Amino acid sequence: MALNPRIDDWHGRHVWLVGASTGIGRATASRLHRLGAQVSVSARGAAALDAFVAEHPGSQALAFDASDAPAVQAAAQTLLQRHGRIDLVLYCAGHYSAMQATRFDLAEALRHQQINYVGALNLLGAVLPVLLRQAAAGQPAHLSLVASVAGYRGLPNALAYGPTKAALINLAEVLYLDLAPQGVAVSLINPGFVETPLTAQNSFHMPALITPEAAAQAIVQGWAAGEFEIHFPKRFTRLLKLLRQLPDALYFGAIRRAVRV
Repeated sequence: MALNPRIDDWHGRHVWLVGASTGIGRATASRLHRLGAQVSVSARGAAALDAFVAEHPGSQALAFDASDAPAVQAAAQTLLQRHGRIDLVLYCAGHYSAMQATRFDLAEALRHQQINYVGALNLLGAVLPVLLRQAAAGQPAHLSLVASVAGYRGLPNALAYGPTKAALINLAEVLYLDLAPQGVAVSLINPGFVETPLTAQNSFHMPALITPEAAAQAIVQGWAAGEFEIHFPKRFTRLLKLLRQLPDALYFGAIRRAVRV
């Protein structure tokens, strides 16, 4: 059952991807460009964004730090002046550093919060009025947030990262309840392990590791199917969904055993 309007034709759609300099964001922006979308990309790294624009004629770049609310607002206004609308906005900016409670780093934990979660709130402040106006006028309006399966339940080494992704999952669910009746589509993207600069820090074996291009394909397919939660790869995420349902004692025991393997 489709919970959002299906998107199977990207020609003429203006899409804004925040966090698109590398990894999933860049691969998704590239795929949408090939499918005919008018693509705008944002991130902190101006050089990486300029390289994307050089490789994808017709796209445009706006560099800023997502934790800077005025900068996000200014970028949104610039895009509206150029295009008149934002048909789909994707928040995929992210920060990850492994952390355990025995080596708690407050500054690093707050950095995760600012980039992974507060940045998404800054984007909401900039685009929600726009999306609501578009929906009221019968125009496309879609908001998509990239969280992670790390937000399903607590996982080792995810003290700083996991809670921010859990917050995004809850945020997307509440947004859907509030916005779907207003005509604004909301989708939640929960990837498993994807080969990106963030996961390159991991020293452990990452099961079902996929490429950013495979992730982008799954995301676009999810939008085409009108899904609310787009999770992948299914062979891994379905297992985590089952673990999510276990009673606490069984879940904690299973995770401890897995970590020792």
